[in-house]
Amino acid sequence: MPIRNLLILSASVGAGHLRAAQAIELAAREVYPEAHIQNVDVLSLTNAAFRHLYGKAYLDLVNKAPHMLGYFYDLTDKPRRNGRADQFMHLLQKANLARLIDLLQETPWDAVINTHFLPAEIIASRKARHGLALPHVTVTTDFETHRLWVNQPCELFFTATDEGAEYLHSFGIPRELMRVSGIPVHPAFSKLPARAECLKRHDLAGDRPIVLQLAGGFGVGPIQKVHETLLSLESGIELVTVCGKNKAVAEQLAEVPCPTRHRRHIVGFTDVMQEFMAAADLVVTKPGGLTSSECLAAGAPMLIINPIPGQESRNADYLLEQGAAIKANNLATLAYKAQQLLKAPARLQELKRNARKIGHPKAAYDIIREVGRRWG
Repeated sequence: MPIRNLLILSASVGAGHLRAAQAIELAAREVYPEAHIQNVDVLSLTNAAFRHLYGKAYLDLVNKAPHMLGYFYDLTDKPRRNGRADQFMHLLQKANLARLIDLLQETPWDAVINTHFLPAEIIASRKARHGLALPHVTVTTDFETHRLWVNQPCELFFTATDEGAEYLHSFGIPRELMRVSGIPVHPAFSKLPARAECLKRHDLAGDRPIVLQLAGGFGVGPIQKVHETLLSLESGIELVTVCGKNKAVAEQLAEVPCPTRHRRHIVGFTDVMQEFMAAADLVVTKPGGLTSSECLAAGAPMLIINPIPGQESRNADYLLEQGAAIKANNLATLAYKAQQLLKAPARLQELKRNARKIGHPKAAYDIIREVGRRWG
């Protein structure tokens, strides 16, 4: 029997968790077209103060104090002690997410899929303390896992890598409750158009290396400095900079002079990222879990810059170990690293092969089909 009622829950803490939820939703609508599917950002169910605490505060730390974010990442990556701090956070979440609890009870959901640990923690608590009879699964969104993803009872955990699964197991998750699926990306990444078609659609000449600069869904970080650095390359490139939802940054970049040896395209938010990645010879990006997974699915080599301490620095470690990326440790060497790589086509091809080898373009389908087999 196919799934009839499916709830997908995420939280707008950065853009990656929402994109993972969207990927699963799109795959579910394709696999189970008759199902009632609801995709909810749980922060939309709470008050402004809690949204600020969970969402905007994260972006503020990314922009202003990334090393503090890394400190908290490491501090919280330890076994739970059920101490006062954990109890306080549980009470705070419960008080601010009453509408989520109502949502869980108002429909006979066959299953819930979480792409953020916040709703997973609330559901696990309701199951343990109030006997909520609702199967839910957790989908992690970075290459390595973290203690905050460990919320039990939970029927199934999907991880990005074998190492991520091993780390969950160290916190007591039984191996039979884990599946290594990769991180879910938009289904379009499993059906990439030909490069020539992508060039034509986006008015790209393709007569020189295409470098894709990504600023993330919210357009944060030293985007202009990176942009100016890439325009300082001695050899001509065709630079495509995607600014996300940050219109102010797009306007600032348009004021930056572009040397005549280069071509430049400034793009705002796009829902066809797979086409830009399929066209790119090199992607310059922070190693967010979703962005990196999209690059892997598209077979696009990465030049990593400015990883956020914590989850992104660990993502970078994984990508470097797998030979799917190189890393510039600072802006001063970014142009040099990019130039050297673009002059080495064999090295670029090696990075592309390694990216495809560890990519999971059909992860969203694999996750939804597994959920359907168990609870449809």
